[in-house]
Amino acid sequence: MRTNPHVVVVGAGAFGTALATVVAQTGDVPVALLARRDETVREIRDTRRNETVLPGIALSASLAVTTDPAVLRQAPVVLFAMPSQVQREAARELASFLADGASVVICAKGMEKASGRLLTDVLEEELPRQHVAVLSGPGFAADIARGLPTAMVVAAATMEKAAELARVLSGPTFRLYPSADRIGVQLGGALKNVLAIACGIVEGAGLGDSARAALISRGLAEMSRFVAAHDGDAATVTGLSGLGDLVLTGTSHQSRNLRFGIALGRQGNADGWSGDLVEGAFAAGVASQVATERKIDMPITDAVAAIIDGKLDLPTAIGKLMTRPITQEFKEKG
Repeated sequence: MRTNPHVVVVGAGAFGTALATVVAQTGDVPVALLARRDETVREIRDTRRNETVLPGIALSASLAVTTDPAVLRQAPVVLFAMPSQVQREAARELASFLADGASVVICAKGMEKASGRLLTDVLEEELPRQHVAVLSGPGFAADIARGLPTAMVVAAATMEKAAELARVLSGPTFRLYPSADRIGVQLGGALKNVLAIACGIVEGAGLGDSARAALISRGLAEMSRFVAAHDGDAATVTGLSGLGDLVLTGTSHQSRNLRFGIALGRQGNADGWSGDLVEGAFAAGVASQVATERKIDMPITDAVAAIIDGKLDLPTAIGKLMTRPITQEFKEKG
C-alpha cells in the first residue's frame, strides 16, 4: 500500500466494514480494512461494495482493503471487528504484526465462553505490548455505513487514551464518547444481547409491550448488579453502552439477538438458528454461570440461558419470574 494506514479494521463482516468506511469518510486519516478472503478484496476494490454483508451500500472511495496482515505493522490504531469467541485466536494470529504501543480496540460484545473472562483481559494476556480498548453502544452496521447519526462509547484504561481514540475515530455522523470504565462498557454490551433475546421471547410469545418495558427495566437492574460485582461503575449501564444499546437491540428487528428471541418465543427452541451468529446465545450461559458463582441475582439472564439450553420451557420460565418473592424495586439508602 502506498500510504501507511493510521487505522486498520480487522474483519470484513458487516460491522467491521461499516466501521472502516465511516472512519475513512472523515478523510482525516488513512484507513484500511483487513479481510480474510481475496474475493472480498476484489469486490470492494472493483465495486466499492461488500454486498454479502451490507447490500446496496456504497463504501468510502478512500477505504483501502487487503488480505495482507503486514498492513498492521505501522498502524497506531487497530480495530478488532470479529466475533467475541474468536478474539483470542485473532490476537495470537496477528500479534507479531502489531506495532508496540498500538491501540487495539475490541469491537465485539460478549465474554469469552471458555473462561467467562472479559475480552479486555483476554487480549491483554495475548497482547501485552499493546493498549487494549473497547468500542460499544447502540449502532447497527447498516446505519453506520449509510452515514446515519450514531453515538457509541470507546473505553480505555485511561480517560486520556479513550479521548485520543474518540478524536481519531469520530466523524460528522459517527460520534464516540470516551470512558475509562472498560468493565462497565463491556458488560453492558454483553448483557444487553442476552436481554435483547429476552425481549424477543416476549414478542414472539405475544406477551405484550408492558412485559417488554418491565423486562428492559428489570434487566437494567441485573446489568447494574453484574457490573458492580465486577468492580465496574454501575452508573455506566444507564448510558449509551448499557441502556442505549439495550433499547435499540430490544426493540428493533435489525437486531439478530431480538429475532433469535422471537423464534424462541414462537417455537420454544432455536431450530434453524446458528448460535455462532448470535452473541447473546453465548453470553447468556457465561453470564448465568458467573452470576451463580458470585451469587449475583440474575433471574432474567438465568431464564434466558435455561431456555436456550433446553432446560426450561417458556411457560415455566414466565411462571418462575412472576412468582419470585416481592421486594422493593430499589434498596433503601443508609
